[in-house]
Amino acid sequence: MTPFHDNVTPLVRDTVADWPPGGPRGPGVPPSVQGTLALDVAPDLGPPYVPEPVPLPGADVVPVPLPVRRDLHRWALQFAQACVEVVGGDRPVSQLVRWTSPEIHQELTYRATVVARAGVHEAGRGRGRRPVVRPQVQNVRTCFVAEGVAEICVRVRYGERNRAVAGRLEIVGGRWQCTALEFG
Repeated sequence: MTPFHDNVTPLVRDTVADWPPGGPRGPGVPPSVQGTLALDVAPDLGPPYVPEPVPLPGADVVPVPLPVRRDLHRWALQFAQACVEVVGGDRPVSQLVRWTSPEIHQELTYRATVVARAGVHEAGRGRGRRPVVRPQVQNVRTCFVAEGVAEICVRVRYGERNRAVAGRLEIVGGRWQCTALEFG
């Protein structure tokens, strides 16, 4: 065991610049942060958070195997996120042409154009240099109402507000296609 010496002289002497310990603002506070005045001005450009799907079988009118339910739930999450991104201007509406009926495609185009006219963005081209507040799908509920037909209810968080989206999905040509969509 090495003996401890209280009278050890440090090799380098403290200077005035080293005082107080941790810098002039104290330990753990970066010099560019001013407490409550600190703002996060960098937009979050990463992909939105998509929660892991948790299908709930209690609302079905027809019985559906769990793998089919899980696949639809996952697809509905992605589809709903894409729809709100189209309306918000972060995605071109042409990306949804395979998964929407012609009427729904036309409605999404109209909604994206109306939001663009409000001055928020140019339809399908993003928001430019404006602050980014992206809509994010928080959860999805699915209900199978007939064989090959399901209805979805979606809660979307947009800034500090929550919005609702409801849709009807049908199997057309071997894939799910949205045949009705309501924004609340």
